[in-house]
Amino acid sequence: MDIAKYTDLAVMYISEYGLKVVVSIAIFIIGKMVVKKITALLKIVMHKAKVDNTLVEFLSNLIYFVLLIVVILASLNTLGINTTSFLAVFGAASLAIGLALKDSLSNIGAAVLIIIFRPFEVGDSIEAAGASGKVEEINLFSTVMVTPDNKTTTIPNSKIIDSNITNYSSKPIRRVDLVFCIDYRDDLKLAKDIMMQAIKDDSRVLEEPAPFVAVGELGEKSLNFVFQVWVKTENYSIVRFDMLEKVKLAFDTHGISIPFPNMNIPLIK
Repeated sequence: MDIAKYTDLAVMYISEYGLKVVVSIAIFIIGKMVVKKITALLKIVMHKAKVDNTLVEFLSNLIYFVLLIVVILASLNTLGINTTSFLAVFGAASLAIGLALKDSLSNIGAAVLIIIFRPFEVGDSIEAAGASGKVEEINLFSTVMVTPDNKTTTIPNSKIIDSNITNYSSKPIRRVDLVFCIDYRDDLKLAKDIMMQAIKDDSRVLEEPAPFVAVGELGEKSLNFVFQVWVKTENYSIVRFDMLEKVKLAFDTHGISIPFPNMNIPLIK
């Protein structure tokens, strides 16, 4: 008698929930397959659009996770389970995790902005957040730079986004700005000719934009020349150093002096 009762009960539950369970499992399996297909398709589209690979991986993982949550909720809903409570728990958990990882999430958001707007790329020489160097890596949390003296500097992406960013590699040419000072007693025209000759003798200096040399200031103890030449970005540092040396040696050869500050110390008797 009891066996018949339990058998009837089992048949009733199977008939009532069996189809729902099958449909729920089917929704989950098929949904998961569709989510994978959608994610793979979006990755292909983003790669064709030349979106940065770091951003592609981040967005594809995020999209996959969100869509999979939707599939799971749809599967549970088919079983007749009220998913409202799950959404509430998921929302509360997301809020708690978000607050706990606030700084990390801000770095991820900053990484997305860096990758989308591209103020700099890997290989560029930049100055940002009080540091300067060559960008070696941009990941989701930080930007890694190598300084000119070969030190590795890691800066949180949020710090970079919040600061002024100077990209020294974004343009193909740069201007070398120098100031040369001569004594008031020296020949102004001769000094200018010497600087122009140093420019003409250097093949790395570009003809356009044209070089510029002129008196920029009548200083307290010296005539100060503005010296500007344009070079390819990769030649900037070496040309700057070479010009300082060449002009100084040429001044010495022609007897043009560069004044230096004098300090008068009174003697108390």
